Amino acid sequence: MRALIVDKTDSGITAGIETISEDRLPTGEAGDKMVTVAVNYTTVNYKDGLCMTGGGALVRDYPHVPGIDFAGTVEASDDPRYSPGDEVVLTGWRVGEIWWGGYADKARVKGDWLVPLPKGLTQRQAMAVGTAGLTSMLSVMALEGHGLTPGGRPVLVTGASGGVGSVAVAILAKLGYEVAAVTGRPEWETYLKSLGASTIVARGDIAAPPKRPLGRETYSGAIDAVGGSMLAHALTLIQYGGSVAAVGLAGGPAIEGVTVLPFILRGVNLLGIDSVMQPREARLSAWSRIAEDLPLGLLDAMIEEKTLADVPALGTAILEGKIRGRIVVDMAK
Repeated sequence: MRALIVDKTDSGITAGIETISEDRLPTGEAGDKMVTVAVNYTTVNYKDGLCMTGGGALVRDYPHVPGIDFAGTVEASDDPRYSPGDEVVLTGWRVGEIWWGGYADKARVKGDWLVPLPKGLTQRQAMAVGTAGLTSMLSVMALEGHGLTPGGRPVLVTGASGGVGSVAVAILAKLGYEVAAVTGRPEWETYLKSLGASTIVARGDIAAPPKRPLGRETYSGAIDAVGGSMLAHALTLIQYGGSVAAVGLAGGPAIEGVTVLPFILRGVNLLGIDSVMQPREARLSAWSRIAEDLPLGLLDAMIEEKTLADVPALGTAILEGKIRGRIVVDMAK
């Protein structure tokens, strides 16, 4: 079987495709119900870029197979919930980080980590969604749970041209929200409007730390995929009782320039969104909403299809902010 092997040598981190034996796949511990999956599609996320380059200290043991998402067909199963031929999806659970992941023809994981392929989605579409889209849907659900409804002020989406942002824009627009999409690339404005963005916000207008602890109430809520000073700035612009779903840290983990005033004077909620360790029932609910609320025609328009051989270069590109929309890796090519 083919696998993208990341290794650590005296000269640094290397990543390349090798042919390896299937018996090198993880076997789990006593009592684990393991499932072997023929991987048909995978994708490229920001974490994948970190795992392929040694960033973030996510990979603990080398050699390693990254790939935090995959969709495929069950080949063998110790778990009674899955049988050979079943179509399944995996996102999260530190797969691709501390457990061998989806950048290989086959993967072996715990059955608890899998979900059935959602009805209405193909495996290819599920990987166009992937961790990024699941995170977007969890963010929308969290905002709704804290009172967000269509018809009010716009919802701000930062990092809008990336994976999380693109899916968030499309979902929010379909649900009837006015969406303000933040991007630093003017050439991608047409793309964002095609997904449903009502207005485009230049990254420079919101990227710097806020000059005042409270700005004008401009947005009913926000999905922030950037973090850092952009998250701090966004918090100052949320209306009374509104919420911000925080999902990323490409702009840094520190919320530079934030004060407690948005929270204690406007009742703004900062909602942390984690998709990695989400319980199974929450995942199933989110995937069901994705199949219902994500316009599949727009999803297909986000896809750039690649091969496993392209993945190492894509890992570098996504860390540099050069990937638009969603990458789908067709393992048959």
